[in-house]
Amino acid sequence: MPVTIHDVAKEAGVSTSTVSKVLNHWTTISSDTTARVNAAIIKLNYTPNARAVSFARKSTRNIVYLTSLGKDEAYRNPHMFDIMCGVHKELTKHGYTLTLVDTSDEAFPGESVHNVIDGKYSDGLIIHGSAVTKDLSKLITEQDYPHIIIGHPGFESNLCWIDPNHALAGQFAARHMLLCEYSSVAFIGGKKTDYISTQRLKGFVGGMYDYGYYIPASHIGYTDSSITESYEAAYSMLTDRRPPRAIVCENNTIALGVVKAIENLSLKIPDEIALLLFDVYPYSNIIFPKPTVIDINVYDMGIQAGDIMLRKLKNPSLFVQSYTTLPILIQGQSTQPLRKQ
Repeated sequence: MPVTIHDVAKEAGVSTSTVSKVLNHWTTISSDTTARVNAAIIKLNYTPNARAVSFARKSTRNIVYLTSLGKDEAYRNPHMFDIMCGVHKELTKHGYTLTLVDTSDEAFPGESVHNVIDGKYSDGLIIHGSAVTKDLSKLITEQDYPHIIIGHPGFESNLCWIDPNHALAGQFAARHMLLCEYSSVAFIGGKKTDYISTQRLKGFVGGMYDYGYYIPASHIGYTDSSITESYEAAYSMLTDRRPPRAIVCENNTIALGVVKAIENLSLKIPDEIALLLFDVYPYSNIIFPKPTVIDINVYDMGIQAGDIMLRKLKNPSLFVQSYTTLPILIQGQSTQPLRKQ
């Protein structure tokens, strides 16, 4: 049975006249209501027969943000919401709405993108890198659909994307450790298949090596990023006959496990063991003493993604594959700089 405008109104919790006004781009409808209606249209795959052609020609003033919104997603991907807030700020400043579309319950990979492109209810797509596949890449590029990917796709493609330079962040960590004169430093990261973790490790190891310091395999820990495995990795390193003088933690959850191991061994931070971690959010504020952090302003990256999306709408031939938003060092109490940064 075909989806009707009444179905869309019910799904969005509005009247059919409100849906009609959104379809006709009335400026008196609030951005929140417009976003709700557009989300219902996409979810139900509703196509107004008489307007399909005009929708293909006219701007909807709406951008779809595509990402997984499954249970516990905020814990698995805590930075996604800061990025979305940055995107939203930039788009609304220029009169665009942002519709959030969940990919976690797709009937088949890429279903949401198919619905957005076929339904013509959006001028462009902003897609979180975790939702991108090679098949999705092929679909977007073949349709020549305006898009920007948040994060490196992890494979070579003709997609437009922006991403923080995680390898550079790793180099920043190495530089800080050497300025603190910590030469024996361990790195505890995620799985070997984790793109961000491997890039940060690559930059850190390379940065140390550039100054003549080799990081042995015994001082590199791979975990599932859980507190339990991070604790075990740190405990094993710190009870070794040649324990590291400092530990770099690839994310906040790993840092919690490492701090637990340090406390159980009654070691003092930073006098006996120094600690550095990446990212301010979400747990760095509950770690004591206040940790030194290499941080990336992902809210700013969201603003840049929104700006590139708007530029691409004006200039469809614009092609962007770029690392953006420089990492910054936030000095805490878990390292002791001996020389001026």
